[in-house]
Amino acid sequence: METSISDARSVAVVIGGGPVRGPDREFDAVIAADSGLDVALAAGFHPTHLVGDLDSISADGLRWAEANSVPVERHPTDKDASDTALALVKATGLGAHHLVLFGGVGIDRFDHLIGTVVALGDPALSNLQSITAQLGASTVSVVHPRRSVTLDLPRGHVFSLVSMHGACRGVEVLDARWPLRDAMLHIGTTRGISNESLGHHIRISCTAGVLTIIVPRPSGDLMATIAAASTERS
Repeated sequence: METSISDARSVAVVIGGGPVRGPDREFDAVIAADSGLDVALAAGFHPTHLVGDLDSISADGLRWAEANSVPVERHPTDKDASDTALALVKATGLGAHHLVLFGGVGIDRFDHLIGTVVALGDPALSNLQSITAQLGASTVSVVHPRRSVTLDLPRGHVFSLVSMHGACRGVEVLDARWPLRDAMLHIGTTRGISNESLGHHIRISCTAGVLTIIVPRPSGDLMATIAAASTERS
């Protein structure tokens, strides 16, 4: 049965490319992007939707989806969007408020990794209250205009800001070693790389542009707690 729009408040998207960390909370919907279904099952997720051209999912995975009546949105192999991008758009179609993407710890296609981060900045996702991704040994959060993210990190923990979707204006970083106020981050700048936590809640926002926040995890046991808070839109 298709998940109703009113139910899908928190949605997980699972992609392929290696094992992923298991779910740390309950999700109203779990969308698997192609072979992400195999990865999701191995990690303890229960996929509710399958999206993609299905050129890499296993035969066992397809049989599981059929046996469990998982809705399948199949796309042609010759298409203009990646399976990951299609799964993200599917999440918005389900009425998601919060989105968490889970990617493999051993992604061996750098182009796929870049494509995944780029897809998280799609304007089609701008209505989401929070967008977070667990990609390998990093937690990535994407902030669209008039949104904010709060990082709860131990003192000295490193985080970086990247304006990879174009210039970001009105960037604010509060309670960090190098705070920013009404700053401009041009595409390609390294100004936001390797900031540090002072052990307080770090609030990050921008008024224009799409800001990508990367928090490396030095060990598998340390995970940044990212609480996304929406701000009033102008």
